[in-house]
Amino acid sequence: MSRQSSEESFELSRRSLLRAGMAGTVGLAAAGCGFTGSNQSSSAAGADGTAGAAATSAEPPIDVKVDGDLVYFNWADYVDPSVFDGFQKEYGVKVVQSNFDSMESMGAKLAAGNKYDVVFPSAKWTQRLAVAGKLRRIDHSALKNAPAIFDHYDYFQDPWYDTASAHSVPFTMYKTGIGWRKDKLGDLTGSWQDLWSPAASGNVFLLDDQDEALGMAALKLGLPINTADSGDLAKIDAELKNLRSHLRGFSSDDYNNLLNGNALMTQAWSGDMVSVLNQANDASVYGFQTAKEGSPVNTDCYAIPANAEHPGTAMLFIDYMLRPENVLKNIDYIGYPMPVNGTEDAYAKLVAQFPQCVVKPEDLVNDHMFQNGTAAQGHARDAVWTDVKAG
Repeated sequence: MSRQSSEESFELSRRSLLRAGMAGTVGLAAAGCGFTGSNQSSSAAGADGTAGAAATSAEPPIDVKVDGDLVYFNWADYVDPSVFDGFQKEYGVKVVQSNFDSMESMGAKLAAGNKYDVVFPSAKWTQRLAVAGKLRRIDHSALKNAPAIFDHYDYFQDPWYDTASAHSVPFTMYKTGIGWRKDKLGDLTGSWQDLWSPAASGNVFLLDDQDEALGMAALKLGLPINTADSGDLAKIDAELKNLRSHLRGFSSDDYNNLLNGNALMTQAWSGDMVSVLNQANDASVYGFQTAKEGSPVNTDCYAIPANAEHPGTAMLFIDYMLRPENVLKNIDYIGYPMPVNGTEDAYAKLVAQFPQCVVKPEDLVNDHMFQNGTAAQGHARDAVWTDVKAG
């Protein structure tokens, strides 16, 4: 999330906090967590969430009623404060907020036994938590506003990361592409090859994110985005090392690097580009594109931890967040689209200058989403990322 801060000239974007060196496929055990099966691939038993489903299927359904204050755990500044205010006023509860700075730190807190009522994992982390039996089942029929998602976005009826969305409800969607200074570089070609542009050399950033960097190189080379094949990884390593001489650095503070002039071009998350539109003196000098070779797409989810003390309040909160008026407030506030029917035009209008920020149902394809692999595959990808970062 990216809003201007009263305490500093620019606040780090929703995805830029302490992302440096985070290994996208690192095992939960390596992150200080002990979740069983968290690194199993989709070919392993239960990696679609069925193992967790077996562990939680005997639970009684969550009683959708106020059962205490809401203990909320999410990225900072990822919900419009007025939505919190409205929820607290309507239900007579407090929202007790805590924030994480990475998916790894979120997983570590849950593994340590910290108790939260609602959390917001990415797709691959939803899978890890569900497989480990760390999430409650969510009865979509108990959410009055859920049909706006599940009756219109077929993908989320049975996503790869959580069979039948049994433990989750999608929150946001986003793409990864290239943001750049049009006034300095002109039009680009629509390819990841543009990151190698001689005109931008020395003023280019890659996201400081293992999945994003390796995924970009894989797509450029026509390889699977999650590949762990040794031959493929050798090609990706060489491709990224070739790019190193053109880079100013690795940074996930994508939109600030554009706004403050550090970057002429940067790999960027689509939602963060809305901050460019909101904060630039002249937004017309900026552009955003997704690549013709393919661009990563992802989703963050609502989920209720298995040890939540107030799951009924969490269900009320999720349903409140799905009300059309609150979805529209959050879209305007955080700059990320949400898969809720009837809100698409509002987001398209918000990003009219950057139409490729729009995430359409047909963009939600499995082979463009970062997914979990086996522990050995994760270690192989980690090694490439370490090599690339070392130069």
